[in-house]
Amino acid sequence: MTTERNKATAQRFFELFSASDLDGVMALMTEDATWRIPGKKELTPTAGVYTKERIGRLFRRMVDNLAGGLRMTVLSSIAEGDRVALEVTSSGDLKNGRLYRQEYHFIMEFRDGRISAVREYLDTQHAHDVWIREG
Repeated sequence: MTTERNKATAQRFFELFSASDLDGVMALMTEDATWRIPGKKELTPTAGVYTKERIGRLFRRMVDNLAGGLRMTVLSSIAEGDRVALEVTSSGDLKNGRLYRQEYHFIMEFRDGRISAVREYLDTQHAHDVWIREG
């Protein structure tokens, strides 16, 4: 039953994100939660391990730069023990006219029904081209 509850919580996380309810998103995470974004820091400024507070600030900056939020769609999920693996897509239009169409794989770890750690895998080149590249 715990694996199904964790899958439902993970699904809810992306529903809340799609609704730009970042307070709701953050409430699903433990206070000591961590979030890892891959990449080499010198190439991808957002790469690294984030605390809950710091990832919340990044989420808010993202949403503030989007014309209508970021729609996230869970394509599939698998749960075992305290982990949920998800395939997710996102779609959002930046206020500067760039289109963000991302594909992800997330590994979420849970503790006491809340998200305690996330490892996010995504197309870092696309993220760079849309969010960071000049011109």
